[in-house]
Amino acid sequence: MPDGSGSDHRTPDGRPGKQANEEADSALSDRLQRLNAALDKARPKDQSQPAGSRNDTSTSSGMAMAFRLGSEFVAGVLVGALIGWGIDNVFDVAPWGMLVFTLVGFGAGVMNMLRAAGETGKKSGPKA
Repeated sequence: MPDGSGSDHRTPDGRPGKQANEEADSALSDRLQRLNAALDKARPKDQSQPAGSRNDTSTSSGMAMAFRLGSEFVAGVLVGALIGWGIDNVFDVAPWGMLVFTLVGFGAGVMNMLRAAGETGKKSGPKA
């Protein structure tokens, strides 16, 4: 039961009174200011461009490497199959030339991919 001193801050129907709402608003405002200050500390200092318009070269560089590795592999398999087909026709040993050289082309394609991917991992600076 309210004692009349104003400590309950509720209206007769049980809802918070005006003073309670103002206190809650000021507390919320203080929390919001502290959050904004913490966010300002955490944000990077240079935000001259919005995040969506930055020129991100890592994505295009990754796509270029993926296309290069894929073409290295496909070229190895196709060249091996073509050599095998030629051997089958010249020496009349079908299908063994095609089978063997397609597998050799597969191996060559994998080796070319590994060699091409290894170029990106090397440091281009002088060795100390």
